[in-house]
Amino acid sequence: MKHRYRTPLSVARGLGSANHGLGHWWMQRLTAIALVPLVLWFVVSIIALAGQGRAQVLAWMQSPFHGVALCLFLITALYHANLGLMKIFEDYVQARWLQLTSRIAASFAAVFLGSAGVFALLKLAFGG
Repeated sequence: MKHRYRTPLSVARGLGSANHGLGHWWMQRLTAIALVPLVLWFVVSIIALAGQGRAQVLAWMQSPFHGVALCLFLITALYHANLGLMKIFEDYVQARWLQLTSRIAASFAAVFLGSAGVFALLKLAFGG
C-alpha cells in the first residue's frame, strides 16, 4: 500500500509529490553522459594547447567545431551542476526559506555564468 494516496496516473509516470522527480533524475543522467565525451575532449585539447601562444589558442577556438564544443561543454556543465545543487538543497537544507533562496541564487548564478561564458567565447572566437 505504498502508493495508496497517489493517483494511478502519477504512479504510472513515476512522479513524486513535487511532480518532477523522474524528469530531474533523467536530466541529471543525460547531462552526465553528455559530459563524458565533452570532458575528455576538453582535457585532451588543453593538454595539446599547453605551451602554445595566444595566436594558436585563438586559431583553435575560431574553428567551428571547437567553438561549438566549448559552448556545449560550458552550458552542459553548468546545467548539470545546477541540477545537482538543486537536489542538494532539496535534500539537506531544512529551512524552506533558505532552501528557496539557495535554489534561486544558484539558478541566477548558473544563468549569469553561462551567459558570461558564452559571451566571452563568442567574443574571442569572432573578435580575437
